[in-house]
Formats: sequence, C-alpha cells, structure tokens
Amino acid sequence: MNKPVKSGYIRPLDLKHGRVDLTHGSGGRAMAQLIEQLFHEAFGNEILAQKNDMATFALPPGRVVMATDSHVVSPLFFPGGDIGCLSVHGTVNDVAMAGARPIYLAASFILEEGFPLADLKRIVESMAAAAREAEVAIVTGDTKVVEQGKGDGVFITTTGVGVVDDELAIAGDRARPGDRILVSGHLGDHGMAIMSLRESLAFATEIVSDTAALHGLVARMVDAVREPMRRDPARGLRVLRDPTRGGLATTLNEIAAQSGVGMLLDEAAIPVRPQVQAACEFLGLDPLYVANEGKLVAIAAAEDADAVLAAMRAHPLGRDACAIGEVIDDPNRFVQMQTKFGGRRIVDWLTGDQLPRIC
Repeated sequence: MNKPVKSGYIRPLDLKHGRVDLTHGSGGRAMAQLIEQLFHEAFGNEILAQKNDMATFALPPGRVVMATDSHVVSPLFFPGGDIGCLSVHGTVNDVAMAGARPIYLAASFILEEGFPLADLKRIVESMAAAAREAEVAIVTGDTKVVEQGKGDGVFITTTGVGVVDDELAIAGDRARPGDRILVSGHLGDHGMAIMSLRESLAFATEIVSDTAALHGLVARMVDAVREPMRRDPARGLRVLRDPTRGGLATTLNEIAAQSGVGMLLDEAAIPVRPQVQAACEFLGLDPLYVANEGKLVAIAAAEDADAVLAAMRAHPLGRDACAIGEVIDDPNRFVQMQTKFGGRRIVDWLTGDQLPRIC
C-alpha cells in the first residue's frame, strides 16, 4: 500500500538515471526539488539558505567591481576542466583583472530538456568545488529549461562582485611607452585542449586546459609593488587582462587601442608548449589567437617590472611567467612582433572566430 504523501513533501531526485524535463523550469514542485536537492546542496551558504530571489550582503571598504560572463563551451567536459569550473574561473578572473578580490557570484542556468541529471550534478559539483577553492560564495541564481533541440545541454551565466582598494588604478587605458609586457605562462593550452578533443587529436603529451582562478596570483603581484604605487600612481602595475577569446594578440590590440600606444613583442620570448604548437600547425591556427582561461597579461612600469615578474614566478600559477615585449610610442596603435628570423610583422586584430564555443 502506498504511503500518504505529506504536505510539502519533495521526493528525491533520480540523479543517476533522471533527465531534465520542462517541469524543472516551471516554477513548481519539480523546480523546487531541483534547486533544493542539487543547487542548494552543492552551493550551500548562509545567504543562499535564505531562499530569496536576491542576495543581500555587506561589502568591505573599497570600490565595487562587477563582471558578468556567459559560458557556452562545447564539449561540456574537456581535459583539465568542464563548463562548471570554467564558469567560476571566467568571472572570478574578470573581477580580478581590476586588482580586486572577488567575493560573491550569481549563477544562471539554461538547461535543455532531456539533459542527464548525472551530468548536471557533475557540473554543479565542479562549480561548487571551484567556488570553494577561490573562496567565493554563490549566493543567488536562476534556472530556466528550454525544449529539446533548442539548447545545447547547459549554458551558464555567472556574475561576480568584488572589492578593490581605493588606491589601486589598474585599467586598459593606462599603458605607457617604456612599460614592459609580461605573461604568466604558456599560451593556448585551453583552446587547444578543446580543439584536440573536438578533432580527436592525440599527442605524446596530453594538452590540458589551464582553467584556473587568478585572483591569488594578482594579489601577490599587487603586493609586490603596492608601496611604489602608493607613492606614485605612475609606478607599478598599469594593466591586467586575461587573454581569453581571441588570445594574446586580440587582448594586446584592445589595450593598445584603449591606451593609444603601440607594442613590440619578441617572438622568441613568447611561451607556447610544443604539443600546443604542433596542434596549431596541424589545424592551421596561430597560438597567439588561441584562448586561455588560466593566464594573464600584465603591463608594468619598467622600473617595477622585475619585482612583478618575481612575484609571478613565486606563485604556482605564474611559475613560467616571462617578459615578452614592451609598450612603444606609435600613433597607429599597432602591435608588432620581432620575429625569430630578425624581421617584423604586424600582429593584427582577430577578424573572425577561429575557435567557436571555446568558453
């Protein structure tokens, strides 16, 4: 005989064999079940536990930094990560590029009808682990479900809030001639991890995504030059940027345009792993335009660049950091590269999307 159903009772989700259906986005009992047993279970914190349609919180002193990022990566799971941790790292890094400390995240999910709940659980748990490691709390969110065939499994949008010290001014319009250009490590890992999986390419050494939260590295860099920056706003770190879509080349062109300067790169100094270089050559791609999810570009005043570089190399996420060029005076705002053969070439904007659905 069936037991009577208690008022307000929510049956357990079948997280092993179940699938997302339209009722999970209906606003009713099934949606409450999904939110309570999956999202709240993974992301649980005091603010989220209030179950409001918004999050109320206090922030430490300083200027508020906010960023939002949508994630549509395909495939959802790749060597070194998945859309879950990527959605945390991407927004945390956008906030961190102002020199800020990320504190809170909001997360919005668009789910496709028929998507396996086991895969959704894996993504959500990865996202929760990334948030815990980054010491940020996911405090509010939203869930929508679209009909089968009108989505691609899962799309995730995250919005981040952080705080930056009042004395810090790090922005894309602050590069000046004579500044040095630094990168935190090998380029192209994330993009080629995705493309190698899509194209079923095998290498002696696996290409693994570099997806990571960079705010700890940024904090070390800021601390290394905080005192000179306090004494003189022209000192220390001028620009920070994570070279995601469009890679290093597009990122530097953006900064050059914002700051009204040119840039001169040293091709021999730009770090690219041999397997990434080989994959790019096989697919006809340029690693300078390939996406990264755990690397940053820093532009620092010449007199402070060595201190910044040393701080980067002392952190696990910057141990392969190096200087790759300098900012120059150029009214045309060109990014140029000194090639290994002794000539120069223009490193232009990316004119199309050579790697779609990469983040």
